[in-house]
Amino acid sequence: MSKFRYFTAGESHGPQLSAIIEGLPAGMRLSVETVNHDLALRQMGYGRGDRMKIEKDTAQILSGVRWGETIGSPVTLVVKNRDWENWSEKMSTLPEFRDDSSAVTRPRPGHADLSGAMKYHHSDVRNVLERSSGRETAARVAVGAVAKALLAEFGIKVGGYVTELGGITATTPDEPLEALWLSAADSETSCCDPIAEIDMKRAIDAAQSGGDTLGGVVEVQVIGVPPGLGSYVQWDRKLDARLAMALMSVQAIKGVEVGIGFEASRRPGSRVHDEIFYKDGYYRSSNNAGGIEGGMSNGEPIVIRAAMKPIPTLYSPLRSVDMVTHEPFEATVERSDTCAVPAALVVAKAVVAIEIANAMLEKFGGDSIVEIRRNLKGYREQIRNA
Repeated sequence: MSKFRYFTAGESHGPQLSAIIEGLPAGMRLSVETVNHDLALRQMGYGRGDRMKIEKDTAQILSGVRWGETIGSPVTLVVKNRDWENWSEKMSTLPEFRDDSSAVTRPRPGHADLSGAMKYHHSDVRNVLERSSGRETAARVAVGAVAKALLAEFGIKVGGYVTELGGITATTPDEPLEALWLSAADSETSCCDPIAEIDMKRAIDAAQSGGDTLGGVVEVQVIGVPPGLGSYVQWDRKLDARLAMALMSVQAIKGVEVGIGFEASRRPGSRVHDEIFYKDGYYRSSNNAGGIEGGMSNGEPIVIRAAMKPIPTLYSPLRSVDMVTHEPFEATVERSDTCAVPAALVVAKAVVAIEIANAMLEKFGGDSIVEIRRNLKGYREQIRNA
C-alpha cells in the first residue's frame, strides 16, 4: 500500500525547519516556486505580528527531485530561520553555550509551556515553546504545497476561506467554489464578504489596541475527489476521522466539523441527509454531508471547517505562576499576532491536502504518476458502470 508520509523537525529560533516526505511517485512536477507561494501566503493576513517582518520564508528542495520532477526517492525540504543569527548561542547544540541564567521558568496560559515542562522534565520552558510554537506550521505548509502538486496531477483542487473572525460571521455568496477562492485571495482577512471584512478589520484593530487577540473559523473545500477514498471497515481508516485529526493537530485549533456539522444535530433527518440521483452517474442535489459518508468520500466536494481559538500570547498579559518560586506573575510576551486566522486557513488547506493525497495513494497507489493515472482511470470506468 502506497502512503504519503512526512516528518518535520526544527525549533522556532533554530537554524531551520526541515521536512522529509516519503511515498511520492516518480514523474510528479514540482518546483520550489510552488512551495514558496504557499509559504508567502502563510505570512500574510490582517493582524499578523512583527515576526512576519523578520522571516520571509523560502524553501529549498534538497533531495528527491531532478530537473523539476520527483524521482521516487524521499523529498527533503528546508526552510531557513533568518533570525537564527540572533539565537545561535541560546539555541546551540553545543554544551559549552549552556546558560541556565537565561532559563524561562514562567509558563504562559494557553500554551504547551507548563504541561510540556512537566511531561519532559524540563526546568527551562524554552525547550517546550521552541517546538510547540506555531512557527512549526511553516514546515507543514511546505509539505502541503507538495501534496497539492500531487493532487493537481489528477485534477483535484484544494481551497477555502474564512467564515468567521472575532465573532463576526461572513456571508458566503452563492458562487462556484473556485470563484469564492479567488475572492478570498484578494481579501486581507481571507473572506468572501467585503462588508464583513470591514467589521473584521475593525475588530482586529480594537483587539490590538487593547492588547487582546481574536480567533475565528476557516472552511476548506476539496473538489475533484473521486468517491471511495477512506473506508468504513476500521475506525482509523475513516476519511473524516483522519481529516479531523489533521486539523486538530494544528496549533490553536479547538473544533472541527464536516459538512453542516453541529447544525445536523438541530435538524430532522429529512433536512440533513443528501438524496441520491442518477444521470450519467450518481449525484446529490445537496451536500450537507460535506462530501463524506460512512467515512468515505462520496464524489461531492469535501467541506470541512476548523475553529481557531484566540492566540494565547496577549500583550495585556494573563496571570500565571513561576515554576521555581511558585510566586504569581503576569505572563511574558515571546512574540505574537493579534489575529492569525487567515494564516490558519493556509495551514488548514495544507494538512487537508496531505490527508487527501495520502488517501489517494492508498487507493490508487503506484510508483509513478503514469501508473496512478492508469489506476484512477480504470476505477472511474468501473464505478461509472456500477
